Amino acid sequence: MDIIEIPMNLIDEDTDQPRYQFDEDALQELMKSIEELGLLSPIKVRTTNNGRYKIIYGNRRYKASHMLNRPTIPCIVSDITDETEIYLEQIAENLTREGFSPIEEAEAFNKLLNDPKFSSSTKFLSSRLGKPEAYIKNKCELLKFSNAVKKIIVGGTDIRKDRLTEDQVLPLKDLPMEHRDSLALIMARDEMPVSDVKKIARLFKDKTLSAGTKDKLLYKSGRELLETWSVFEQNRAERSKPAAAPKAPAKSGKTTHDEVSAESQPAPASAPASASAESSAAKHAASLESRLQQLLSSLPGPSPSAEELSAVADAQQFFNDVDRLIEALEQQLTEWKSVKEQAKAKAFT
Repeated sequence: MDIIEIPMNLIDEDTDQPRYQFDEDALQELMKSIEELGLLSPIKVRTTNNGRYKIIYGNRRYKASHMLNRPTIPCIVSDITDETEIYLEQIAENLTREGFSPIEEAEAFNKLLNDPKFSSSTKFLSSRLGKPEAYIKNKCELLKFSNAVKKIIVGGTDIRKDRLTEDQVLPLKDLPMEHRDSLALIMARDEMPVSDVKKIARLFKDKTLSAGTKDKLLYKSGRELLETWSVFEQNRAERSKPAAAPKAPAKSGKTTHDEVSAESQPAPASAPASASAESSAAKHAASLESRLQQLLSSLPGPSPSAEELSAVADAQQFFNDVDRLIEALEQQLTEWKSVKEQAKAKAFT
């Protein structure tokens, strides 16, 4: 592998290469390193028809050397001409370099998969780049998001304000567009951990919540959305619990004379099945009536007066609390309407 010095003015950058974002601070650091230590790794170029050279990889090193006004740069000259092979080599090289962003990576994969010039398959890319097929597919999923979201997606796993990691954003990828992008920006603004993002995503995927309710939830902060998810799950768990069976009276631990007599007597004949069913139905009806009376007794009094409203200190918090109250009441209303319809149906059959 020969390394030769080529004049800088004979080298052109490849504008179609997968990497196009260059952090200015990192570029300045690289420039200082080259100035002090020299260029430790040569760039790779290919010849073009007009006697010039085009960069395959090493754009950052070329830019830094150009900023230092270096007349030449050490190069490896490749005779490769196949466009797919060149692009794959560019991706493979950048995957080993710091600063290759998730979106640049996603766009590169997407180009190889969908550009007629390449028309590669996920399986082919996986074998050539040494990446699992799921890795490639997940990268491409990032392209579903709007430009406002894509420009704040960064590499790594550190949660930072107004930035999104891949792990933060991927749980939202299957949501409708009108919820997906807004939620992603909320998660970035409020620095929500990945585990919390997954919970909030499950809330928005729940089919029992109307689209209108989900639209209103977008006005909440990340912490408020997490609280809403918690309350929603608690309510769901409560509704799924079976009715509590009545407790049997506690025994004293001593066998009384009456108990001994009862045990020694023949067991009474079993009650007919219809009587048992009627007893069970009566118990359920009593339990339902008890719940209804408890709910009626807990209803609030008259609406707040104008004086009370004017005394509210934190208007936004008040609005959020009212929204939660309305949501809970609407849920209760829907359930009790269903109970009423079921009761009416049974009463007239």
